[in-house]
Amino acid sequence: MRGVFAGFGKSRAFAVLGRALVPADRVLLRISGGRVGVGTAVGLRTLLLTTIGRRSGEPRQVPLLYVERGGAYVVIGSNWGGEAHPAWSANLLAQPKATATIRGRTVEVAGRLLTGEERQEMWDAVAEYWPAYDRYAVRAEHREIRVFLLEPVSR
Repeated sequence: MRGVFAGFGKSRAFAVLGRALVPADRVLLRISGGRVGVGTAVGLRTLLLTTIGRRSGEPRQVPLLYVERGGAYVVIGSNWGGEAHPAWSANLLAQPKATATIRGRTVEVAGRLLTGEERQEMWDAVAEYWPAYDRYAVRAEHREIRVFLLEPVSR
């Protein structure tokens, strides 16, 4: 994703705006079956990830940018470059089984935290698509941003 929009994505103002729009994005993606959301409206690949709350046991949904790799989906736990990991990433670590709603279909997935070379390779792929992730990594200087591969699970 290139251009002015990607440049704006690196700014703190975008992070503030993005956080404010997450609830609307979640609702739009939920009612449209993952077809329409704030991100998809401006051309960003967005999925709706449903994890199980590690404390509550309740379903938790979050819209995330993704890059597809080999039939799986790479997502980044940037939390807009915040100091803490996003809750969804801790939920996925506690319970890797989740669902991803993408372009009108819901897929059962297993989330796997990536490390080492595999993490770097996938980070590079997503950062090429959305360069703001490199800026978020600078802001999150006291933590390594989590990178997950959401692998479809056969029924």
